[in-house]
Amino acid sequence: MCEAKKIKCIVWDLDNTIWNGTLLEDHNVVLKMNIVEMIKALDERGILHSIASRNDYQIAMDKIKEFGIEEYFLYPQINWGSKAAAVKKIAESINIGLDSLAFVDDQLFELEEVKDSYPEVLCINASETGGILAMPGMMPKFFTADSKMRRTMYLNDIKRNELEADFAGPKASFLSSLHMVFSITEATEEDLKRAEELTVRTHQLNTTGYTYSYEELDQFRKSANHRLYICGLEDKYGTYGKIGLVLVEVKDSAWIIKLLLMSCRVMTRGGGNVLITWMIQEAIRNKTRLLAEFIPTDRNRMMYMTYKFMRFNEKEKMDHVTVLENDLSYMPKFPDYIKINDFRVS
Repeated sequence: MCEAKKIKCIVWDLDNTIWNGTLLEDHNVVLKMNIVEMIKALDERGILHSIASRNDYQIAMDKIKEFGIEEYFLYPQINWGSKAAAVKKIAESINIGLDSLAFVDDQLFELEEVKDSYPEVLCINASETGGILAMPGMMPKFFTADSKMRRTMYLNDIKRNELEADFAGPKASFLSSLHMVFSITEATEEDLKRAEELTVRTHQLNTTGYTYSYEELDQFRKSANHRLYICGLEDKYGTYGKIGLVLVEVKDSAWIIKLLLMSCRVMTRGGGNVLITWMIQEAIRNKTRLLAEFIPTDRNRMMYMTYKFMRFNEKEKMDHVTVLENDLSYMPKFPDYIKINDFRVS
């Protein structure tokens, strides 16, 4: 297994960080040398960007738009509050852990405030940004199609969330209006880069916290004793990309779910329930028992509750691993608001 802390989002200060000078003192500030190229390069790697700046919101956003870089910053926090509060708000809005954030600022006291409040955040002095592209946490092993589209997919999510907030009817009606299509396929060699990325990046909706390398996943894909499935989701606003993964150990006596994970971006779309429903249906169809391993972490209790909601009950505990079983006495159905495109195991 591979273990690595990966940065998912960089939170930038503005004055003397993105640009030289203080905006409220001189509206003719200029961008720092190579900063746009750096932001674009990180964006290509799938690393998101946001802003935490003590500034007048409208004046700062007008300047960012003037520079033509507003599209790169998600959930910008430009106000007179604390930088620590801004960083936390950004993590919550993107729905990622604070340990996935880096914070860049030119002021030592701002860096210290964030570090004292959230030690898990990677704090970087603006004077050191010249080396940011080479930092280990900024260098994913693979650049996947999902990586390059990540910002666009988050921007689409913002659009969906805004529409949902304004939607007057019940949640199921809104979800139905999206015309979602959930795909489940056997992982191919072309899927393995994204599959490894999912195991490294996904923490909240991950049943065991296991991370697997490309080579390990390829062995599982080829193994007669394992099945590796990958999931995608799209709707009328575009694709969510490859958002789920499940690894099953196949024994004569039972199927054992060794790993099931789902991107946090589809948390409110019921992706975890859909994937588990599919697994239950497959187990019933293949007349086999269905077990699932669960390892609690400080982030994944929601996945335990999802298993319980789907009628999995604790069977035994082995060291730090809890084994659950579904007695398959009930065949769950997929929600009406989502279409399933899958293959069927013979």
